[in-house]
Amino acid sequence: MNESVRQLFHTLTAATSPFHIVQEGIRQLEEAGFTQLHMNQEWSLNPGDRRYVNVYGTTLFAFKVNPGVNFHQSFRIAAAHTDWPCLRIKANPDMKSGTYAKLNTEVYGGPIYNTWLDRPLSIAGRVALKGEDVFHPQMRLIDFQRPLLTLPNLAIHMNREVNQGAALNQQIDLLPLMGVFPEEKEGAEELKFASVLAKELQVKPEDILSFDLYVYCCESPALCGADKSMISSPRLDNVTSCQACLNGIINGDRAEGYDVIALFDNEEVGSKTKQGADSVQLSWLLEKILCGMGRGRSQYLTAAADSFLLSVDVAHAVHPNHIEKCDPVNQLTLRGEVAVKLSTNQRYATDGQAIAIIEGICRKNNIPYGEFTNRSDIPGGGTLGSLSSSWLPVLAADIGIPMLAMHSARELCGRDSQRNLNHLLEAYFTET
Repeated sequence: MNESVRQLFHTLTAATSPFHIVQEGIRQLEEAGFTQLHMNQEWSLNPGDRRYVNVYGTTLFAFKVNPGVNFHQSFRIAAAHTDWPCLRIKANPDMKSGTYAKLNTEVYGGPIYNTWLDRPLSIAGRVALKGEDVFHPQMRLIDFQRPLLTLPNLAIHMNREVNQGAALNQQIDLLPLMGVFPEEKEGAEELKFASVLAKELQVKPEDILSFDLYVYCCESPALCGADKSMISSPRLDNVTSCQACLNGIINGDRAEGYDVIALFDNEEVGSKTKQGADSVQLSWLLEKILCGMGRGRSQYLTAAADSFLLSVDVAHAVHPNHIEKCDPVNQLTLRGEVAVKLSTNQRYATDGQAIAIIEGICRKNNIPYGEFTNRSDIPGGGTLGSLSSSWLPVLAADIGIPMLAMHSARELCGRDSQRNLNHLLEAYFTET
């Protein structure tokens, strides 16, 4: 197992919610000498500074003021997203069905429902606890790190049409089973969700005010295939891109300018949130950097106009059983190449000039790549690239690793893809 795979496996295991991928990103940044700043404080920055900003717990910015920075230099930015399609636990989630204890959930984003059935599932996220100041509740991260739930399939004897593609109802079929009530009433209290949370946090149930909790597949990542050429894992979309952005900002070695990564939450539900890419957060960050360097708004606008945004998200590899679903010419595989993503309708924020820049970096650094487009009659998904570049109108390109089973509870990519994506992000933050 090469170093890029080992590192990715560690992050995939740690990143069980957007809160936890931010926590893991901060750990990596602090090990590399980055220190924290806060958006609600004034900044004073100097050449050589390495800083990060935690935005509402699920979005993470990091930046470097490179040692040779001068008045006219611009921003080089890479962005990815910290969320993925899953189930989120509703308020007051306790439900009883006969002798079974279930949790009331809602679907977040666009998962492939049936891939979540019959798997070991766990819970991670953030819990708000009563504090001394009502405007500042105590916020605690939680990850049970063990199988706590499951979604059992209905037996084929009771659902003869299941192999013809039986539909799953979100409010009926996607309510996880948490346990079986005992005959003795005394034991029933242990299956109340507040009691389960309180026990894990070692607090009183009445101290729990609210929570943001995600149901996640707690299976481990694994190398797959007779030649171990593939990676099978939950959350490849988009932990692969977050890890590459972190590697790029940490290991890039550009002497001049400002280097920035933005790991946004809520991409899977449209990004139009206070911590999403379709907001002013990135623009605010960049302006605060220039103000922290003693520059004014006019100087910020000048620097921003000459900047570049790299949107990093996964792409579709050609499917072995459904080649017809892909573009007849621009097809990518799991051999490790990086996808350069193109879309005439701007689902990807890429134009000819931006493509030339990224492909030039790939060629100069011997990074395998290929151009990706969807079939003309299948629109495909979008990314945060176009959304971010509408708030920050700069040259932008969309890239990512090709993969199969996108939005499944367990996805598949090439073993060498992460190494090449890491290489590209490091080159992006090094080339002058």
